[in-house]
Amino acid sequence: MADIPTDAPEHCPGTASDDAGKAAACQGCPNQNVCTVLPKGPDPAVAEIKERLSCVKHKIVVLSGKGGVGKSTFTAHLAHGLATDHTKQVGVLDVDICGPSIPRILGVEGEQVHQSGSGWSPVYVDDNLSVMSIGFLLGGPDDAVIWRGPKKNGLIKQFLRDVDWGEMDFLVIDTPPGTSDEHLSVAQYLKESQIDGAVIITTPQELALLDVRKEVNFCRKVEMPIIGVVENMSGFVCPKCKNESQIFPPTTGGGEKMAADMDVKFLGKLPLDPRIGKCCDEGKSFLTEVPDSPATQAYTQIINKIVDHCNKFVASKETETGEKMEVGSSS
Repeated sequence: MADIPTDAPEHCPGTASDDAGKAAACQGCPNQNVCTVLPKGPDPAVAEIKERLSCVKHKIVVLSGKGGVGKSTFTAHLAHGLATDHTKQVGVLDVDICGPSIPRILGVEGEQVHQSGSGWSPVYVDDNLSVMSIGFLLGGPDDAVIWRGPKKNGLIKQFLRDVDWGEMDFLVIDTPPGTSDEHLSVAQYLKESQIDGAVIITTPQELALLDVRKEVNFCRKVEMPIIGVVENMSGFVCPKCKNESQIFPPTTGGGEKMAADMDVKFLGKLPLDPRIGKCCDEGKSFLTEVPDSPATQAYTQIINKIVDHCNKFVASKETETGEKMEVGSSS
């Protein structure tokens, strides 16, 4: 069943069941709290979010079952790469509620969110790149968000329903590691909004791949298309000599073999470059700061593959419905 989480216990009634969070099988389940408060049956917010996001042509979710694999870094640079085409409007939605690093990486830490009659206005990084994050709602960067699932779920719903993105070509959604509250909320609320797909981030070592395999299965169970797998930190590139060495040896074949084993597309490998971390700390785009790095070239190739997938996805939906989707200046 598509509404049963990957980490659910045996005999789980499903997140949409009237018994969700209440059945005997729910005792001790990590999703019990969020299942208890999620609306049963058709949630009116799903239709409201579909209407709100109807002006967004492409929706991409960045996932990883493992923390520390560079998911937010990839999200930010995917957005930077998409925004290099100044005819495109790009947005980043940060649903990592407890660890919102996107404002820092995009160089807008400390900015404030403004509200108008049409909803929350995102913070602009550039004329064609905007972002929304809980980081803008906290008193300071060191404030801890100590919330249970229901409150996280409520904020994600509010972000999806109430942010006024305007006409947009790409919305990139950054998620925390795992397959729990935030991921269930995103999958549920966007189920009628035509997600183009998920980009799944891993690193080469088996310790990361163990959790990333769970993320692939999560996507399949909630019927979220998978764009492909990216292997991050795949070797170290010396900034001076450009030679590459292995930092995290792929003892079981790495992300490429895992993708082949699980029958998902492998998008490519991103090497480590210490200047990526420096650019993230300073809120700058590595792609424009260090255009000659092998990592920049790898990013560009992967971003092109993602754009190609998104164009084909929308074309297939237009063929199914017979309606052409026109958003902003998109082709």
